[in-house]
Amino acid sequence: MFSFGLCCLFKNEAVSFRTTTVKNLSTLPRDLQLVKLSQICLHNTQNLELALKTVRRLGIGAFRIMSPLFPRMTHPQAGYSMNELPDGEVIGRSLETCRIFAAEHHIRLSFHPDQFVVLSSPHPAVVANSIQELVYQATLAEAVGADVINIHAGGVYGDKQAALQRFGEVYDGLPDAVRNRLTLENDDVSYTPEDLLPFCEQRTIPLVYDVHHHRCNPDNLTIEEATERAGAIWKTVGREQYCHISSPRTGWGNGTPKPHADYIDPGDVPGCWRRRDMTVDVEAKAKELAVIRLMNDLGGNLNE
Repeated sequence: MFSFGLCCLFKNEAVSFRTTTVKNLSTLPRDLQLVKLSQICLHNTQNLELALKTVRRLGIGAFRIMSPLFPRMTHPQAGYSMNELPDGEVIGRSLETCRIFAAEHHIRLSFHPDQFVVLSSPHPAVVANSIQELVYQATLAEAVGADVINIHAGGVYGDKQAALQRFGEVYDGLPDAVRNRLTLENDDVSYTPEDLLPFCEQRTIPLVYDVHHHRCNPDNLTIEEATERAGAIWKTVGREQYCHISSPRTGWGNGTPKPHADYIDPGDVPGCWRRRDMTVDVEAKAKELAVIRLMNDLGGNLNE
């Protein structure tokens, strides 16, 4: 079954998520910080419920949950745990409602932590902060039933293989809740599918294949080869393949193709993806409007 996913936010639908800054929180005493954070977290979980009902209504099959659903939770000064929040029990029930709804309606959920999560960094403090963030996201993922926490390999630091070796050493020590969900994605600057696939195959880490990144940062693999090899890892772990699609804002051959367009050119969807069992996140500025248009443009062609 081929299904498209929406990434985090909506363009026209009445779904909103709130955040705050450490600077803002620092003006409040700790008890009022926790009240404010609790109100934001409750708002966000209730809007996650609404988001899942909305994607269900629109016929969208997957939803990427915004990383700061619980904002500043791992910050060294402003961080907190859910049991510190005045609305912690209500928030927990809201997350459980999301998990049940997503499971009943076969909505696949994922997380995509921010770029500061770098397990390959040579700096221990960066790695420690990255692990803390991943543990937080794994806690949320367990609560809502998400099976993917997707990250990039990080920087090259002058030696790509040494960086991947550091990544592997950190990966081996991660808690099961993180490691069982963690995936790697090829990027448009440093790591191609050809760089990551041997590493992912050796350790059975699923690769989220981003075809746009591959087109911007090509290697010796064809799209078909990268799709097949990535798909084989997903099959080994018993989960449906996950991929990303986007189109260049200014088209191919007109300046840098890296910035994403508002909508997806149907011609950018690889022909070899058709009739495959996969989830494809649509990374486009028009959000749900782009997903709906792409589904309409392609019609039933994906499964023919």
